Amino acid sequence: MDFKQNEFSKPEEKGKSLLWRFYNYQKERFPLLGHGLLVASFSFSAIAFSRICRGAEGFVPWSTYGLGVFITVSFFLLVRIFDEFKDADDDAAYRKELPVPRGLVSLRELLILGIIVVLAQLTVILIFFPKLVFIWLIVLVYLCLMGKEFFVPEWLKKHQFWYVTSHMLIIPLIDILASGLDWALENAAPSAGLGLFFLVSYFNGIVLEIGRKIRTPENERTGVLTYSSMLGLKKALVLWLVILTVTLLCSLSAVYFAGYGAIAYFIFGGIFVLCSIPAWLSLNKITEKRAKMMEYTSALWTILMYLSLGAIPMIQHLLP
Repeated sequence: MDFKQNEFSKPEEKGKSLLWRFYNYQKERFPLLGHGLLVASFSFSAIAFSRICRGAEGFVPWSTYGLGVFITVSFFLLVRIFDEFKDADDDAAYRKELPVPRGLVSLRELLILGIIVVLAQLTVILIFFPKLVFIWLIVLVYLCLMGKEFFVPEWLKKHQFWYVTSHMLIIPLIDILASGLDWALENAAPSAGLGLFFLVSYFNGIVLEIGRKIRTPENERTGVLTYSSMLGLKKALVLWLVILTVTLLCSLSAVYFAGYGAIAYFIFGGIFVLCSIPAWLSLNKITEKRAKMMEYTSALWTILMYLSLGAIPMIQHLLP
């Protein structure tokens, strides 16, 4: 590898093996443990909610679930890799400390990794889940369109609403693939309630997107797009609260459809109150700690939504 040099390059990274560099790349840009746990709960809940709404007994075979987690996690890894190509110029200009600009890994190496991941996915799909190949292909094509910014990159950059709404569609698409490990493999019609679950997934993605891009004024950086710089801090916080509320309403609708009972409404309401606290505090006074809490809270909200909608009710059904 030609080791790139800039003021953030680390001499100790030069000459290291590809495996070592990929390991350190994932630690910085796609922590497999953290992302894996989030996506595993995402996949479990999609399958579980599908089965609960269909009235199906039990869960899918654990081998099916494990292979499904590999497919979903690797799709989100592909999203990360596509973003590296999409943001390469901006990263080289404004975020030189990141792995690609400073030379830890090259775009060519990430391209090779991406091709290996796609081939591994296709192999798993063809061998174990051939009924899902069409859905898998739709997700992959949409991901490729995202990588090319739908061939209107400048227009999307000027219209952030359409940028976010179009890119977040990848999440419910992956959700459809994950839930297909239930209904598609069993030749059953998908439950109408899944549409509500997909809406929750979609808005969860927006909650995460906004929450991780709220900064204090002193932490704003030239060339780094944040919602606090684009909208102003208070408008960004209000927008986050609005999307959180919309997600809650979609979740409550899904709860009603699944027939979870009155206690579920109180649980979801409690989660909403808990997770909205950092935003309300930040509206009064933003600090670096509170801005960071917005990011953590967004992730916590997402995990709790998935666990409460599908995972926990399914586990209760599975327990004797």
